[in-house]
Amino acid sequence: MASAKAAPIDTFGFATGYRLANKYEVLSLLGGGWEGEVYKIREIATGIERAAKFFFPHRDPKRNVCSWYAKKLHKLRYCPIVIQYHTQETITFRKEAMNFLVSEYVEGELLSDFLKRQPGKRLSSFQGLHLLYYLSAGIESIHHLREYHGDLHSENIIIRRFGLGFDIKLLDMFHWSGAKQENIQDDVFDLIKIFYDAIGGKRFYAKHGPEVKNLCCGLKKSFIQNKFRNAGHLREYLETMHWD
Repeated sequence: MASAKAAPIDTFGFATGYRLANKYEVLSLLGGGWEGEVYKIREIATGIERAAKFFFPHRDPKRNVCSWYAKKLHKLRYCPIVIQYHTQETITFRKEAMNFLVSEYVEGELLSDFLKRQPGKRLSSFQGLHLLYYLSAGIESIHHLREYHGDLHSENIIIRRFGLGFDIKLLDMFHWSGAKQENIQDDVFDLIKIFYDAIGGKRFYAKHGPEVKNLCCGLKKSFIQNKFRNAGHLREYLETMHWD
């Protein structure tokens, strides 16, 4: 009788203090999702804190996703909104060699958590426009390199607030194929959707002024994509928009 197939790994369960590749120790779990988990780690030799991303083997059967991420992050290394890649390492987990990605550790909180702390769990339209401006300016540098994110939403954005400004970093880049114009414009639609949701979504949309409605275009994707070719175009619109 054939042996039963091992159940897919849905968590690594690394405890605090667990050593990785004899170079790092685990500090805490930062989060997890469809493709893997991210841990806060400390480089033993220097004490520097990093982030380590582990991909579930059944989501990366050919063990090439980690290398793809590394190459993409390296290409985008001069984009301030992108988390900086450091290196790849290999460990043995359940008798199987497995790569993981080491990158900078970023202080802050997920945008989704930030919004939950705001009065009414939403931003004013003026605050939301500032958020959208910083997001579009950050994504602009990615689009300038003919790359895109492909999975922008409030669970993939780390945010810290400074006065009127926002310090923003992006998490996971979901799609792995070469960028096409529709991919770049999908990013723009996602940026508008993040703004729309951040200022209260459908429930409050009718109460907003024409500035917001001219920007959101009723959240009609074709209208938004015809209006904004890329994040840089959106950023320019925000800098020169007219107020009634």
